Amino acid sequence: MCRGLASLPSTCLERAKGLKARFGCLFQKPDLSHKMDKLSRVTPEECMKWKESFDRLLANKHGLCAFRAFLVSEYSEENLTFYLACEDYRNTTSTSKLSVKAKKIYEEYIGSDAPREVNIDHETRAITKRNLEQPSLSCFELAQTKIYLLMEKDCYPRFLRSATYCELTRSMSRKIGQRTGGDEKTRK
Repeated sequence: MCRGLASLPSTCLERAKGLKARFGCLFQKPDLSHKMDKLSRVTPEECMKWKESFDRLLANKHGLCAFRAFLVSEYSEENLTFYLACEDYRNTTSTSKLSVKAKKIYEEYIGSDAPREVNIDHETRAITKRNLEQPSLSCFELAQTKIYLLMEKDCYPRFLRSATYCELTRSMSRKIGQRTGGDEKTRK
């Protein structure tokens, strides 16, 4: 950090970091059309099950794709990518890789200059940092749980109310209606 920035109050630095993240996203808004094309393969039953629970949505590859596309459109994909990075980390079998992976996740999502910083409280951040002194499969557990709950209580309900999901369920309902209507016509 240059000497000029070091003399600024931390609140100014935090605000500048937030603005940098917001404006950076404006110039790099991704094209979601290819992701939405994949969703045309979703079965109506599959799409309707996403409403049952957040876990069902995350466990379904098409549901995960739709949810990620929604989060990208809202510039908040970092929560999901952090959650998935932690899941990958917990499945690490090589103890020699734990430290490297843990450091990468911390620098990407939790550290003070993290490019994709997730919204966790100071205490969780400090506990996670301490956990990295002796990396274990559970060192991100608290932070991951907090992000999961945030997505479940905030992002997931917004996804279910989103135009993307509503349109998807409407098109699925039409497919069900066409299948049901088509079956009735063939019986007559």
